[in-house]
Amino acid sequence: MSDAQQEFRELLHAQRVWDVPLPHFDPSSAPPAPLPLFHAWFAEAVAAGQPEPHTMTLATADAEGLPDVRTLMLHDADRRGWHFASHATSVKGRQLAARPHAALGFYWPAQGRQVRVRGAVSAADRAESRADLRARSTGALAAALTGSQSEVLPSREELVRASEAAWERASAEPDTEAETWTRYTVDPVEVEFFQGDARRRHVRLRYRRDGAGWVRELLWP
Repeated sequence: MSDAQQEFRELLHAQRVWDVPLPHFDPSSAPPAPLPLFHAWFAEAVAAGQPEPHTMTLATADAEGLPDVRTLMLHDADRRGWHFASHATSVKGRQLAARPHAALGFYWPAQGRQVRVRGAVSAADRAESRADLRARSTGALAAALTGSQSEVLPSREELVRASEAAWERASAEPDTEAETWTRYTVDPVEVEFFQGDARRRHVRLRYRRDGAGWVRELLWP
């Protein structure tokens, strides 16, 4: 084993989790549907000082069925589902067009909590996708106008030039449209809430879609 590998392993094994008091979660008090609990946990994560609680992982599958994952921002969570956006021409956009199912993962270590969401994905119409982009910052619009997401970049200098031009356009024309920008919705069939416990007696509460309602189930940690 190389010295670098040994140093990495020692550093890895020295890390600790949840060196803060963790909240108590009584699953018997959970609401009958997952959305109100998600809203409550999100607000509590913000109150606990969790950095970027609106970031999440998005898992998709490629044409061969192989998994792919990345981190992006949540745009909303309402009765229709969990919302995010991207270019339809990006890798994730193409994967979702071919296999319109996905999983989301939220991790809020400030409270030892995770939320997992699985379900079918649908693309919004152009009006909703345009409104999604207009509601974001100038920087977000500039990023949406910069190059072709996920395509090979010839050089860093080309990115800088394209980015500067996109920032100028986004600042001068805030209503500019990015034609491939698409808002997506995950319509959940399962939502799991995980509350960590210092003694590893973690609470896992899964909501499973059953017709128009939900079944609540506890899972072994």
